[in-house]
Amino acid sequence: MLSILEKGVGRSRREWLRVGGLNALGLSLPALFANRARANRPPADVGDVDHPTFGRAKNVIYLYLGGGPPQHETFDPKPEAPAELRGEFKPIHTNVPGIDFCELLPRTSRIADKLAICRAMSTDDNTHSTSGYWVLTGSKYSGQNAREIHPSDWPHIGSVVQRLKPSDEGPFGFAWLPEPIVANPGVRISGQTAGFIGRRWDPHNFTCDPQNENFSIKELQLPGDLPPVRLSRRTSFLNQIDRYFSDVERTKQIRDMDRVKSEALSVLTTGKARAAFAIEKEPAAVRERYGRGKWGQSVLLARRLIEAGVRFVHVQWPREPGDLSSNAPMWDTHAANNPRVKSVLCPQFDVGFTALIEDLESRGLLDETLVVAAGEFGRTPHFNAQGGRDHWGHVFSLALAGAGVAGGQVVGSSDVKGAYPRDGRTPPQDLAATIFHLLGIGHNAATLRLDERPFRICDGTPMYRVLGMTPATTERRPATGTVPPIPDFRPIHAPKK
Repeated sequence: MLSILEKGVGRSRREWLRVGGLNALGLSLPALFANRARANRPPADVGDVDHPTFGRAKNVIYLYLGGGPPQHETFDPKPEAPAELRGEFKPIHTNVPGIDFCELLPRTSRIADKLAICRAMSTDDNTHSTSGYWVLTGSKYSGQNAREIHPSDWPHIGSVVQRLKPSDEGPFGFAWLPEPIVANPGVRISGQTAGFIGRRWDPHNFTCDPQNENFSIKELQLPGDLPPVRLSRRTSFLNQIDRYFSDVERTKQIRDMDRVKSEALSVLTTGKARAAFAIEKEPAAVRERYGRGKWGQSVLLARRLIEAGVRFVHVQWPREPGDLSSNAPMWDTHAANNPRVKSVLCPQFDVGFTALIEDLESRGLLDETLVVAAGEFGRTPHFNAQGGRDHWGHVFSLALAGAGVAGGQVVGSSDVKGAYPRDGRTPPQDLAATIFHLLGIGHNAATLRLDERPFRICDGTPMYRVLGMTPATTERRPATGTVPPIPDFRPIHAPKK
């Protein structure tokens, strides 16, 4: 076995890694872990510790319905509106008296007792990139171009969670699947990275299609020319390098690379992450229950990742092949709204969403897993000339279930046309605050930017009615998305779940 002490003591660590062949793993796995580090638990200032729902959630599954679902054809039907506004679909009763959903969600109507529906979410923003940014980060966009990803972007909620409450069990804290957010004609938009807290807190993106028969994650596969015994020897070599360089002052970047290599090798040797992605081991009946499409199988994969210890899983509504020039991609139904929601969109959501809730409950995981289903905005109350509904950020609906959520209720309401909030207007930062509250991070928590300047992670207020609680105070900071200065900043460790 090669020993680092035999010769070449003056070589750099990078050179030793090259000589040892660690860079010849032939994988993108090191890149997968290159943005993760758990060296120091960041400082926080929690403010809701005494509330009974604080810290009730251990995990989050965030189902992002990209494109913007129509509120009329999902959770907020308007039977009293004129026909040209309400559309052709009728409301149906749920299993909670007094709460109706659209008839296109028959399965979801039977689990309404487990859901809290917010019907008055609002951004007043009709642009995919900026309204979506607000929903995904809890902060209003203040940059110059949200159709590009910038290092100065506000971090995704999951990135903040990964930093302040890293997973103690799983191989990583924040997973994203089955694909990134891509807007027409194929651009990556802001709001899906760790932004200014640093790339090591970016989500671990798994671009995949779990509906395929031979599904696998290429980042988690050993190359054919690297048998386990050879990998073991390289692991030993890496340990020697680490012991040697532990006595030498190293830059922050090199220390991060230590963790990158260590975690990459750990995943390859323990197989915990690979086991989570072995979706073929699920019973056929379970896979059928989620729906055999890309979205349904991705939702099932999210449940498996949560079971493997991943703290936060973002499931992106997948695009259909060749739809980058479509006028109705995903939930963005600018054309043929009614046929799209009836035959493609609502059936997939209805099957996959209810399968997830029922599966989590049967496994004893619903009480510790928060499930969020939301898009970036809603759709116009009127139809356009192509039979579609256009962008509408003034009012839209979202669904929450699981840990700490008081089910069987509707919070807030829209007017008779489904056009504007009637009461209980809720900005996106309140959703972020609710997630931080339920995870035990606290909506008043503070941490550091990459340049080590402190910032408050959220300026929202938890949705106390969703939690079945009366807020201690009704005072709300302005919904600006900006963060006020933090006086007398003192590091306080976030509580560990």
